[in-house]
Amino acid sequence: MSLFITFEGPDGSGKSTQLKLLAEWLRAQGYDVLETREPGGTPIGDKVRTILLDPASREMEPTTEILLFSAARAQHVGQVIRPHLARGGIVLCDRYADSTLAYQGYGRGLDLSTLRVINAFATSGLRPALIIYLDVPVEEGLQRRLKAKGGEWNRLDAETLAFHQRVRMGYLALAAEEPHRWAVIDASRPTEVVQQEIRERVKGLLTTLR
Repeated sequence: MSLFITFEGPDGSGKSTQLKLLAEWLRAQGYDVLETREPGGTPIGDKVRTILLDPASREMEPTTEILLFSAARAQHVGQVIRPHLARGGIVLCDRYADSTLAYQGYGRGLDLSTLRVINAFATSGLRPALIIYLDVPVEEGLQRRLKAKGGEWNRLDAETLAFHQRVRMGYLALAAEEPHRWAVIDASRPTEVVQQEIRERVKGLLTTLR
């Protein structure tokens, strides 16, 4: 049984922590689980990630940004995600194509229909069965991010508060379009409470796939 689940959310929402906890829980039940992330996930993708997140890349054009993200994603899907799914495994990915719609679409104002075409090309149409969206107020997420990084910021962290607010509203709009594929979860609660809600949603999905 193969299953593709992605984690989305504003910076500081706890995606990485919740993904790891879910992976541990699934492995304890005997599932073959791959944890991965975007941008990155491959040697080529990690090099692109460095360019994308480097504060020195502040002059990057929005169109350059989307094409770099998509290049890394195409490599990731072809080299890592599809092979694991083909073996019948579960893939948990920290960010995926919906990040492009939220950040470059709603955040930067690029045309959503164009971004959807680029996403489809980069992924060969691969879409997750479930998107777990961890929602926190923008100010809270950025405070968490700053604390976790010890004051260090990457290029996207350093965007304006208004940019991050547009991104959050974008995520919520995307979730409202496809409620059957999105699990919108209040991530301002304790970690274990959030994880339990995630597990309940995944349990239901696993049941339908058996």
